[in-house]
Amino acid sequence: MPIRLIRKDSFSTILKNYFSERNETLSLQPLSEIITSLKREDLGVFTAYLKDNDTIKDNLTFYIHNIFQDKPFNLSLTEADILSENAFYPEFKKRILNKVLPPIENENTIWYLVDNVLVTPKKDLQFFQNSPEDKLDELFQLLKIDRFISNPHVKKELLFSLNILAWRVIGNALDVDVVKMAPEYRNFDNPFLALQNELDIINADFNDNPDFKFTSNDEVYKQTKIYMEQCLEFVNLAFKNSSKYGISSKTNQSLLKIRQQLNRMSDIIKLFVIDDDRDYLINSKQLFFNILKYKSHKNNLRDLVSDSTRLMSHLITNHTAETGTHYITSTLKAYMKMFWKASGGGVIVGALCVLKMLYSYIPASDFAHAFLYSMNYAMGFVMIYLMNFTLATKQPAMTAATMAKVLSEGNSRNTYIEFAHVVSQLFRSQFIAFVGNVLLSFPVSLIIIYGLEILFKQNFAFDKSSRLLYDLDPFQSKAILHACIAGVFLFISGVISGNISNNSIFFQIPKRIAKNPFINYFFGQRIAKQLSVYYSKNWAGIVSNFWFGVFLGATAPIGLFLGLDLDIRHITFAAGNFALGLYGKDFVITSYAFWISFITVFVIGFFNFAVSFGLSMLLAFRSRKVEMNEAREIFGEIFRYFVRNPFRFFFPLKSRLDERSKRMIDEITTGSAGH
Repeated sequence: MPIRLIRKDSFSTILKNYFSERNETLSLQPLSEIITSLKREDLGVFTAYLKDNDTIKDNLTFYIHNIFQDKPFNLSLTEADILSENAFYPEFKKRILNKVLPPIENENTIWYLVDNVLVTPKKDLQFFQNSPEDKLDELFQLLKIDRFISNPHVKKELLFSLNILAWRVIGNALDVDVVKMAPEYRNFDNPFLALQNELDIINADFNDNPDFKFTSNDEVYKQTKIYMEQCLEFVNLAFKNSSKYGISSKTNQSLLKIRQQLNRMSDIIKLFVIDDDRDYLINSKQLFFNILKYKSHKNNLRDLVSDSTRLMSHLITNHTAETGTHYITSTLKAYMKMFWKASGGGVIVGALCVLKMLYSYIPASDFAHAFLYSMNYAMGFVMIYLMNFTLATKQPAMTAATMAKVLSEGNSRNTYIEFAHVVSQLFRSQFIAFVGNVLLSFPVSLIIIYGLEILFKQNFAFDKSSRLLYDLDPFQSKAILHACIAGVFLFISGVISGNISNNSIFFQIPKRIAKNPFINYFFGQRIAKQLSVYYSKNWAGIVSNFWFGVFLGATAPIGLFLGLDLDIRHITFAAGNFALGLYGKDFVITSYAFWISFITVFVIGFFNFAVSFGLSMLLAFRSRKVEMNEAREIFGEIFRYFVRNPFRFFFPLKSRLDERSKRMIDEITTGSAGH
């Protein structure tokens, strides 16, 4: 744990206190105080003071060499800022624990020394990095550590670190799941084993001559660099193939660790290269900076989350992007087809609204109601999906990935204009889906509740009507908040769909079904193949729609259990509930209640769309490394396009950009073929 200092003496006072005479102590307190005071001063003033006070300079030099002498530092190179676990959650928990309760370290190591000297590692590193280079060079020379890199003990530690990293890299790279990610290398010599052979040569050279060094033209050095580059190409190819073969979280972490270790090996091998005498100083400083940099990031949670989740979010959005292409209409025929599909979804949702209302009359526990509501929604959504109908606002979670994939192809003004046109196609597709859902959900709910009254001589909507209309008043209820909650669940359902698709590909589930001996024996090869194709096309959609239904159905009962006003509002269900509320009141309500409910239905739709699309877009942008500083220019272009062509955002008017946008969408679909 770093020493927290209260004293704020100047460096001259500290140096006089500790180094007026030779200081043979191994205490780290003097060094920690010096570094803390240095950050308040100028490094040039410090070096000038040392030059004017030879005794203090010599005593400080002796102290520095004494506390660093023969201390191992391989842990700082092989452990710091490198994943230690092959799974995200164990690594995450380990870093949190290390932040809260730092581990007990061997006191005879540089690792321990740095931890106990640096109070704020990142700021200390920035201080030295921002100091004038000539003054830092002068400090290294005054303290006689400008040739630190030539010390045989230092070289031994560097070589030991190289070997540790190489052994770990080879072990991870030969894991069966990792090898599977890059089948292209099966017919070639393994670059990882070749790299180890080169390191064996370097080890032999060191044993023969501890003072050995490389030059930039050294054959062994150049060959080692080539093999390291080939190993990195292997990792990059494996990541690239993840879209084709899928990837597990464990394999993702293994590949990240391999890449980190290879980059660390590259940093270390460069320290052996001495082309002229000044390189001793340059490499000594670089080793110093490297250790500080690695140590300052050793428990970094943000980097861990960013690196570990970027590829998985890319894969999730990649698979949802393939699905999202089906939700963007570019022609009048596709536009009308979307309307009829949305109308079919509206019919089913109208029936679901009535069913949910009837379930609410059943005297049961909150858990039973949560189960009934969840199954009602889940079975309805799965039915909508399997019947190839459309539920409005289910599209944004899918189409956002498509948007990001289109945008990541370029960043020119023409790309932004084409992107704005694709956005207009998406918006009008969403608009007509809203229309189709609402136009059918409203009358179907009315017809069903009217039919029930004819059959049972009772208006089932009477007792619930006041509550249904109250929930459609955003000034009295939390309708907008509940619409946003539904938007979050829409986003999560899209993530589930992409994750299921990725896992299906990684574990080769469709192929396993097609080759399953039991299915083939009892049902035949044709049935096995059909099951395989059906699973491949539908399983991700079935699971995501099922869970979307569970989320919507369970939210209100769970909120009730927790004492929170939680619920969901979805535009299609809001339209159905509006119909039930009107019928329960026998269509006798105030004009305010009618118009506020009517407007709120579409306000709910807007927030459903905005939240689910916004979250999906953030995920998709992050996964494809689309810079967020482009957002202003992108949205500015969309606004300008809307001002010039407002009707294209609602109706399928022809445009010269239609062909280009169609080609962009086709490229996504084609690029995804064979996954």
